[in-house]
Amino acid sequence: MFYGINIIRICLLVIFCCFSIFVNAQTIDTNKLILPVTRVGNDTTPALTLKQCIDYALVHQPAINRSLINVDIARATNSINLSTLLPQVNANGDVIHYIQLPNNSSNVVNTSTGSTSGTTSGTSTRNTNTFIPQLTISQQLFNPSLLYAAKSAPLYIKQAQQVTDSAKIFLVSTVSKSFYNVLLTLEQINVLKEDTTRLGKNLRDAYHQYKGGIVDETDYEEAAISLNNSKASLKQATENVVPQYSILKQLMGYPPERQFNVSFDTTQMMREINIDTAQQLQYEKRIEFQQLNTQKALQGKLVNYYRTSFLPTVSAFYNYNLEFENNRLSHLFDNSYPNSLVGLSLNVPIFTGFYRLNNLKRAKLQQKLLDWDETDLRSQIYTEYTTALANYKGNMYNLQLLQKNVAMAKRTYFVVTLQYKQGIVAYLNVITAESNLISSEISYINALFQVLSNKIDLQKAMGNITY
Repeated sequence: MFYGINIIRICLLVIFCCFSIFVNAQTIDTNKLILPVTRVGNDTTPALTLKQCIDYALVHQPAINRSLINVDIARATNSINLSTLLPQVNANGDVIHYIQLPNNSSNVVNTSTGSTSGTTSGTSTRNTNTFIPQLTISQQLFNPSLLYAAKSAPLYIKQAQQVTDSAKIFLVSTVSKSFYNVLLTLEQINVLKEDTTRLGKNLRDAYHQYKGGIVDETDYEEAAISLNNSKASLKQATENVVPQYSILKQLMGYPPERQFNVSFDTTQMMREINIDTAQQLQYEKRIEFQQLNTQKALQGKLVNYYRTSFLPTVSAFYNYNLEFENNRLSHLFDNSYPNSLVGLSLNVPIFTGFYRLNNLKRAKLQQKLLDWDETDLRSQIYTEYTTALANYKGNMYNLQLLQKNVAMAKRTYFVVTLQYKQGIVAYLNVITAESNLISSEISYINALFQVLSNKIDLQKAMGNITY
């Protein structure tokens, strides 16, 4: 009876330890990043800078959170694969009631003559009721599969983390470009508002000159046409900013029903527009190259595993049996007959139908594929880098020229407007000067944000995006 109580206590202890580990594994940190916001005047709508938008996206974007969960899944998978490195403890028991007891047959010996007769007698050494609880403990000593799992476990976690890093780099790039698109449209709206204000003043001046008999009706009508065109462009830009905000919210993981304004410092933006184009391209800094190296390392572990899979598996085991027997069920636990044993188990794969050799051949071929993937990736990275560098240099030069054009267009418009008021030139010259001014301003803004976008592409191509 004492042995039976010990067995029950051991089983309860094992179950309690497993339950404690399971409960601790369920603890998840649910803390979220709360971003500071700036406000403009009395407006209660938060104004977020580019950095704040990126920081918010890195916490709330669904793709990032999925990749972070995949890292935890990789850790859990490694724990599952390595669980057999720890001792395996199992408890089981059989309750048996014999309907007909087995007999042990033996020949009958004649004691007077010492000869053996041809008759046999059957006797039973068992009782009707039997209960046999058993505790089994096994420990893997050497197993090629477990050795492979242990060596590849850190690489699988690294691989999952690199997927997260890749998602973060993509997110920083897309959020930055979307942020710049919103700013571009807002700046276009400001330019078009100024243009509409100028054209409204021109329309009023043309109307008064027409009423005063200084100019004919066509000047007034042309001024009205220009104003209507500007109003249409302004309305279109105002409508376009709404879906652009929606795209930015989607990339950030921002609630669609909530609103925010974008905040930026033009001076700082112009300071940060420059980048050192003399830097040398380093393939190792690209996350895609790092991911490929991790895949090659995992493939190398797999090749080594198939090379050593012919090795035997060795494990140790210990069994403890506590047998209870009695013909009367109510007295089954009155007496116990314990026994125990310890031993080693050896399993040697002798012939598996060339399973190991074929797997080894396939793993080596897959290794060659990764080598060619590296060659192709280097070519892709170089193409991306040269394209991004050319676009950045070309648009930067274009930006500098357009900046001069804006200054000249403003001066030309001022002079032509003054000449028109003095009656020196026709109103067509004013329209042409106004058209050149608005075109140069819009072109300059487009070029500015195009250079900012090109800078993001160049940083991404060189592997210099930080998060």
